[in-house]
Amino acid sequence: MPGSTEKMRDDTYASKKWVVPYKNIVAIHDGEGYVEIVEQTNCFGGACWAEYHYKRTSPLIVSVRNVGNTMRYLTRVGREELILTPSIAAAGIEAVEVDSDTISITYAGLGGGGVGATISRALAEDVIDYDFTEIGGSRRSKGTIVLPKRKRVLIGVDDTDTKEEGATWSLVHNIAHDLDDKNARYISHSIVQLYPVPFKTQNCVSTVVEFACIDEAKLIRDFERLLRKYTLSPETGMVALARFDAEPLREYGRLVKQKQISREMAERTALEAGAEILIDGRGVIGALAALPYFASPMESVVL
Repeated sequence: MPGSTEKMRDDTYASKKWVVPYKNIVAIHDGEGYVEIVEQTNCFGGACWAEYHYKRTSPLIVSVRNVGNTMRYLTRVGREELILTPSIAAAGIEAVEVDSDTISITYAGLGGGGVGATISRALAEDVIDYDFTEIGGSRRSKGTIVLPKRKRVLIGVDDTDTKEEGATWSLVHNIAHDLDDKNARYISHSIVQLYPVPFKTQNCVSTVVEFACIDEAKLIRDFERLLRKYTLSPETGMVALARFDAEPLREYGRLVKQKQISREMAERTALEAGAEILIDGRGVIGALAALPYFASPMESVVL
């Protein structure tokens, strides 16, 4: 049953009491053979049920984790027929297929699991197209959604406040929230506790925000413009990394939690890791250290 997501949002499916639309779903490609699917739910209980069954059922799934109100599925690209079993393995991801500009995800499920795996996801905000079979009752159903192919972009910021006013974590969140749109989806925020150096303003933390982007250059340009406009400090640092992971910065991030380091070391590390320094105040030290803690807000606050 293919069709327009706009039409489906207006027809009877959207009004039925057994359909709970996902708020949004984004798909981030690593440029090779992996995709991270980030599902933002309107019903966390339903998302937890799906997580339990999907990781038991789907050979394509490498790992699953919960961050805030999202479930994040790291998957391999490919197709695997699912063996569905009521109660213990009732739904899953059957295919993840990457095209030049889009990523298609096929879900399958039994009964209510089929509803969640099909229509509920087809109604998510950024779905471009969909196709699904009959759903509900005792039937096995399948649904495919088509999403924009996105890249991960991480932005780290430090030192935007003064001892009198401001808070870096809140300014960065508000800028990220304002820039959230169909081009750049704002999907996570982490406050990163750093070693308390003598020139800190108060708590010595930096911040990293994560976006799923179509055009990463536009996002980075717009973020820099707003940060320059609203920062209160002449020592602000802003760095950006357009990369699926931030593993080259993992050890550097740990080091900045342990001791004071030099700006020269930060600049050298940024160059080696492929991170771009957009605003080069002293805050680049902490801004760069924040990047490997993206989507890890419980870990990042620990010194």
